[in-house]
Amino acid sequence: MKRLAEVLDNKQENYVLPFLWLHGEPEALLRESVAKIQEAGIHALCVESRPHPDFCGEGWWRDMDIIMDEARRRGMKVWLLDDSHFPTGYANGKIKSDHPGLVKKYLKIHQLDFVGPLQDASFLVKWGSPGNRMSLTAAPKAVNDKVLGIIAARRTGENSVDPASFADVSSHEQDGVLYWDIPEGDWRVFIMLETIHGGEPHTEGYLNPLDPEAVKVLISEVYESHYARYAADFGETFAGFFSDEPRFGNMHGAFGSIGRAEMVLPWKEGLQEQFTAEEKLLLPLLSTVEAEGAEHAIRYKYMDIVSRMYGEAFTGTLAAWCREHGVEYIGHLIEDNNAHARLGYGAGHFFRAIWEQDMAGIDVVLNQIMPGMDKGPFKSMTAKGWDGEFFHYGLAKMGASLGHLDPKKRNRTMCEVYGAYGWAEGIKLMKWITDHMLVRGVTHFVPHAFSPKEFPDPDCPPHLDARGHNPQYRFMSVLFDYLNRVSHLLNGGQHVANVGLLYHAEAEWLGEYMLFQKPAKELAQHQIEFDVIPADLIAQAELGGGTYTINGQTFSALVIPYAEALPQALLERVKVFTDAGIRVQFIDGLPVRNEHGEQADGTLLEQAAVCGLEEFTAQLIKENHHDVHTSEHQPYLRSYHYRQAEGDVYMFFNEEPYKVIETTVTLSGDRPVVAYDGFSNQVKPVSQSQADGKTEVQLVLHPYESVVLLESRVEAEAAPQQANDGAEIAGEWSVSFATATAYPSFSAEQTLVSLQDISRVEGKARFSGTMRYELAFTLEEEVPANAVLDLGRVYEVAEVTLNGQQLGVKICPPYIFDAGTALVLGENRLVIEVTNNLGKQEQDFLSQYMIHEPSGLLGPVVLR
Repeated sequence: MKRLAEVLDNKQENYVLPFLWLHGEPEALLRESVAKIQEAGIHALCVESRPHPDFCGEGWWRDMDIIMDEARRRGMKVWLLDDSHFPTGYANGKIKSDHPGLVKKYLKIHQLDFVGPLQDASFLVKWGSPGNRMSLTAAPKAVNDKVLGIIAARRTGENSVDPASFADVSSHEQDGVLYWDIPEGDWRVFIMLETIHGGEPHTEGYLNPLDPEAVKVLISEVYESHYARYAADFGETFAGFFSDEPRFGNMHGAFGSIGRAEMVLPWKEGLQEQFTAEEKLLLPLLSTVEAEGAEHAIRYKYMDIVSRMYGEAFTGTLAAWCREHGVEYIGHLIEDNNAHARLGYGAGHFFRAIWEQDMAGIDVVLNQIMPGMDKGPFKSMTAKGWDGEFFHYGLAKMGASLGHLDPKKRNRTMCEVYGAYGWAEGIKLMKWITDHMLVRGVTHFVPHAFSPKEFPDPDCPPHLDARGHNPQYRFMSVLFDYLNRVSHLLNGGQHVANVGLLYHAEAEWLGEYMLFQKPAKELAQHQIEFDVIPADLIAQAELGGGTYTINGQTFSALVIPYAEALPQALLERVKVFTDAGIRVQFIDGLPVRNEHGEQADGTLLEQAAVCGLEEFTAQLIKENHHDVHTSEHQPYLRSYHYRQAEGDVYMFFNEEPYKVIETTVTLSGDRPVVAYDGFSNQVKPVSQSQADGKTEVQLVLHPYESVVLLESRVEAEAAPQQANDGAEIAGEWSVSFATATAYPSFSAEQTLVSLQDISRVEGKARFSGTMRYELAFTLEEEVPANAVLDLGRVYEVAEVTLNGQQLGVKICPPYIFDAGTALVLGENRLVIEVTNNLGKQEQDFLSQYMIHEPSGLLGPVVLR
C-alpha cells in the first residue's frame, strides 16, 4: 500500500495547523514559538490575533514578517485567522466605523394585543424597535427603524391567530401612529421592522452575512492587505484563511430554532420581495405564533432562503476570492447543542453554510467531548449543559460526511481541538479526542493553542508549550507524529459506507422532528458505517443497481429520522429510491405533510419501511447494509472503513473509558490484514481467521487504545500469544521530582514501600511535573525475549528505562512495554518517569469540569 510505505518511511504529509496567538510579542519570542511548533512534530500553523494591538497595522506586519520568514526557512505552511478577533465578521472594526449601512440587519416582529370593537382607535407603533430600552424613570428615545409592514390578525388563543384573518393595515400608519378601527373580538397587531438592533451583544456592529457587499469589506481589510504583502507566498508558504465561528448572531445561544424562540431574525434589505403578496401577510408567523399550521410553510421558506443566502453571500464570496488568489478557505461555525440547523449561533444549515469551503470544519472546546459523557445532556460551564449525544455521535460524523460528499473538499475535514478544557486536560485526553475524531473521518486538526504570553495565560488553557511550563510538551511530538501517520493512511482514498442518514434541518424548520444524532448513535453503537446526507444531495444522487451514489460514495440504504413534515421534493425522491430497490427506513413514523402544509401523498411512501429507533439497526444488519460485525454487542467500539487503491483500511477505537473490549470483528473483505501501530510506526501481526469467505479478527483494546488494520497481499505472520499473568515487581521505590522548568534535574527524593497517588503524599497535592521511580529487582531465571513490562495504572505519560536501555514512551493506556531484550539474569535496574498535567498545580476555573485523576505510578508493575 503506497500510503503505508510513505508512513513507514516517515514521508507522511502534515495534517496539523495549531493556532499561534499573537499579542505583539518581541521578535525572539515569535521565532522561538514557531520553532516550538515544529519541535512538536507540526509543520504548519494558523496565526491568530488574540487580540493583537495593531492588527493590519505596522506592528502586525512586523510580526507577520517574522512568522513568514521563520516558516519559509523551516518549510512550514502559514494560515491566517481572518479577523482582528473571533468570531469572524468584525472586519477589523471597519463595518462599524466606515460602512454602517452594511452592518447586520434584522427583522423584528413587534406584537401588541387589543380588543374591539372600537372605531377611530389609534395605537403607538413607533416604540416597537428593540433599540428602545424600556425605562420607568426616563423618557426613551425613538429609534428610526424601517417599518416593513403592519399586519393585524384575530387571536384564537394565548399565542395563536386565525390564518384567514390576516390583514395589512400598513396604510393606516402615520408618523408612528396606527389609526385603525378595531373589529369586534381579540386582535394582535404585528409591527414588522427592519432594524440593526436586538441581536447578540457580542457581535454587534458586525457585517451582514447575507450581503456580499458587506463581506467584501472583510476581504478588502484583511484578505487583500495580506495578499498585497505576501502575494509571492500565496499557495506556497501562505496556505490560506480560516474563519472562526461566523454566524447570524441574531440572538445569543444555540437555541434559535425557528418558531420556538422569540428573537429578531436575520434580514437583508429587499428580502421581503422573495415572498409572494400572500406570503408577506404571513411573515408574522416567523415568530412563535401559531396559525392552524399555516406557520410551517412560511417558516420553511424563510429558513430555506436565508440558509442559502448565507452560504452564497458569506462563505461563497470569501471562498471565491481565495480560489482566485491560489489559496484555500477553511474554518468552522458554531455547531454547539444543535445550533448548526438554527439561527442565533448557527447559520441555518451546516452543509449549505460551509459548502464552498475547501475543507469541512467543526470544533470541540469546553469539555464538550469527554470519555463516557455520551448519554445525553450533562452539566458543564453552560447554563443548559452540553448535549452529549450530539457531541459524541453527531458532530464529527456531520463534519466528516461533508468532507466525503463534497468533491472540492477531497475527503478533508478539519477540527479545532483541545481548547478551553482547562489545565487538567493532559496529553492522554488529547489522544482520546484525537482518536474520537480520526475514527469518524476527521483528517486535519487545529490544536488550540500555542500562546507566547507569560505563564499562566488565563485565556482558554491548556496551552501546548506554556512558555516552558507544560511538563508534557516534550511528548507532544509523540502525539502529533501519531496523528500525522494515521491521518495519512485515512486520506487520499474514499470512505466506505452503506447507509446514508438524512440531515434533519428541514424537518426542524417544519414541525416536530428527531435530531439526526439519535439514529446516528444507534448506527455507531452497532458499527454500521454511515454518512449524514442533506436533502439537497439526496436530490442529486445517481441511482443504479439498488444503490445511490454521491461524489463516488455509494450507499444501499437511507435512514430518515422522525419528521412530522418533509419537503415535497424529498417525499417524491423517496418513491424514486424505493422503486429502484433502495431501502428507505423511516424512524418512528412517516411524515404527514409537506412544506406547503399539504397532506403527504401515501403512495410516495408506501414501499418505505418504518420501525422504532431501537429496532432499525437490526433490520439493516439483517439485510446486509452493515460493513463490519462484532461477535457480541459492543456499544463503545467505534469503527471506520476507508478504501485505498491497493486495499481497505479499518480503524477501531475503544471509547469506553475504563473497560477492556475483547471481541471478534468480521470485516467486509476476505483478504488477510496486518495491524499498524501509529506510535511505534510498525506493522504487526494480528490474530485472524477466515469464516464464510470473510476475515475475522480477534481484537483486544484497552481503554484509550485504537488499532488500524490494513489489507495485506501476503499472508500475515502469526500473532503473538496472549501474555500470562506474570509476576509483580515490588519493593522500596525511590521517588524524586522535577518540574517542567527544572527537568531533567530531580530533587526531593522519597521512598515508597507501596505505590500510591502522589497527590496524596504530604506536600505534593499540587505537584505538576515528572516523578521518577527507581527500583532494583532480581531475576532468578532467564526470561523469554517477548517479555513485556505492564505498568498498570499510570497518570499519565510514562517513559521507561531498563538497565540503561530506553523502552519508549506511552502517553495513554495500555502502559505495556517490550522488555525482553533489556532484561538480564540477576539484578535489573528499572527507572520509570511519569509526567502528569498542570491541573494539580493550576487548579484553574475551567478545570472544575474535569475529573482530576491521580498523579504518578499506581501499578501494579508486572513482568509478563
